Amino acid sequence: MRFSGLRAALRHPKTAAIAAGAGVLALMGAAFAMGGVWAQHRQPGNSVVARWTSELEGQRTALTGARRQLDAQIAALATRVGRMQAQMMRLDALGRQLTELARLDRGEFDFETPPAIGGPEVPAAGSGPAVPALQDLLDSVGAAIDDRQRQLLALQSLILTRELARQIVPGGRPVEAGYLSSTYGQRPDPFHGQNAFHSGVDFAGAPGTKVLAVADGIVSQTGRDGGYGQIVEITHGNGYVTRYAHNASVLVATGQTIRRGEPVALMGSSGRATGTHLHFEVLRDGRPVNPLTFVRR
Repeated sequence: MRFSGLRAALRHPKTAAIAAGAGVLALMGAAFAMGGVWAQHRQPGNSVVARWTSELEGQRTALTGARRQLDAQIAALATRVGRMQAQMMRLDALGRQLTELARLDRGEFDFETPPAIGGPEVPAAGSGPAVPALQDLLDSVGAAIDDRQRQLLALQSLILTRELARQIVPGGRPVEAGYLSSTYGQRPDPFHGQNAFHSGVDFAGAPGTKVLAVADGIVSQTGRDGGYGQIVEITHGNGYVTRYAHNASVLVATGQTIRRGEPVALMGSSGRATGTHLHFEVLRDGRPVNPLTFVRR
């Protein structure tokens, strides 16, 4: 009875062929159905992976750009900090120079000690990087340093101008030792006794006594000059010129820079002189003025 159907099919070949074809079609349909289901499951997975890959590439590119931008900002800030430090070094050097020139007390003004600062502790507004805030702070500090530098340069100019004026204006005794032997103005001429104008003052002393410059300047004349004998002439600026006459010998050369108090000659009696002395003159704008106005006796 089990094989009755088979025997029946064999007895009817056409029926058997139809049945076999139907079976094959059924199997093919099942296979296509399963393939479609598998494709439906595989296609969304590939799309997700592709989308993630694209997003990761975009994030990687953005991260690289942000890193480069941050590096550039850090480099710019480092350059600015270096420039500010260099400015502070110059300001410190300038401050020390001004302190020495103005004879300021270190307790009053000391450029070598950072200024004391303070204030309450304020929590940070955020925990992330604060490059813009740091940039604003650096800009503010830089502006303050620039302003301070301008003020100090103005102060330096003022102090140096006053110091220069003090150094180039004649002042002090023109001899290392000796005494005032003749004053400025009308006096009897020592050779013929008639009244004559004496355009300077005389200091008597021992032969070889050092003759000293009374102000900073440049030697504009040396050598023998008629009745002056061996002369040294120094130009100081602001119209001031000083003359040192009747020297035994000259210690400086024309064009040489001279500082106040430096020896320029040795006292003697060259030229029109009755004995060893220094004839000292001060000229302002080419005209003789009374040296006693400048000489501390």
